[in-house]
Amino acid sequence: MRAFRAAGDLEDEHILDHRQAGPTVLRMLVGAQLRRLREAGEITRAAAGYAIRASDTKISRLELGRTGFKPRDVADLLTLYGVTDEDERQAVLSLAEHANNPGWWHVYTDVVPSWFEAYIGLEQAAGVIRSWEVQFVPGLLQTEDYARTVIRLDRSATEAEVERRVALRMRRQRILTSPGAVKLWAVVDEGALRRLVGGAATMRAQIEHLIRMSALPNVTLQVMPFSSGGHAAGGGPVTILRLAAHELPDVVYLEQLASALYPDKPAEIMHYWDVMNSLSVQAEPPARTVATLRRMLEEL
Repeated sequence: MRAFRAAGDLEDEHILDHRQAGPTVLRMLVGAQLRRLREAGEITRAAAGYAIRASDTKISRLELGRTGFKPRDVADLLTLYGVTDEDERQAVLSLAEHANNPGWWHVYTDVVPSWFEAYIGLEQAAGVIRSWEVQFVPGLLQTEDYARTVIRLDRSATEAEVERRVALRMRRQRILTSPGAVKLWAVVDEGALRRLVGGAATMRAQIEHLIRMSALPNVTLQVMPFSSGGHAAGGGPVTILRLAAHELPDVVYLEQLASALYPDKPAEIMHYWDVMNSLSVQAEPPARTVATLRRMLEEL
């Protein structure tokens, strides 16, 4: 399902490349293809599970891209689904093989929880990212000093771990300036910009950075002013990712204190799109963002 997009300028030309996408999205792609083939053959998950000596639960996890693939299992499923063309079989098997290869961020698994590692894979393969932030500047727009201060709020992290996490956050930001850059549309609550994270000097540098980033053609930044009163997103931060692989559904990511939720029912995804679109209408228009940020600089 493709959810409603608020503006025509969100059309995406980002091309998915398995060398950059990472295992998360590739598993989703392979899983979606296997699901289509199974459903086209009117084969139940139970029957598919039996064919690979597994349960219907495992088939469900494979089709959702939540587990790795064994080449033999994929080959047996393709046979069961009647895929005999060698080129078609090799295309799926090759994608499944790449899906088992770790992404570049795998070297940071010592400081990244598994629930967030999955998000990084999605983020790095996205064509469009829409986000709503309440407490902090979005991670993709943070300066190094600001990010370091935020990460240090985790009192359990050693200084070495803090620096590793800062390095990862800076590396993630390359998707904003690399060829085929992601389109980021972020709405940030005024409170996140007024809060002195790291002190006045750190916030001044951070706001100046936001002004520079707002000038990028692929970055849209809006501020939700205190004067707007209540709004549709009364809870925490929300991120919606539109993947460059157009056959995959949009992904909603809700980060918690020590975990994350991924609402995946079509109605849920549509609800969060409605919320995000409402926030974009209620916030100050993008044309006023730089003036608002400059006013905040003067008040620091």
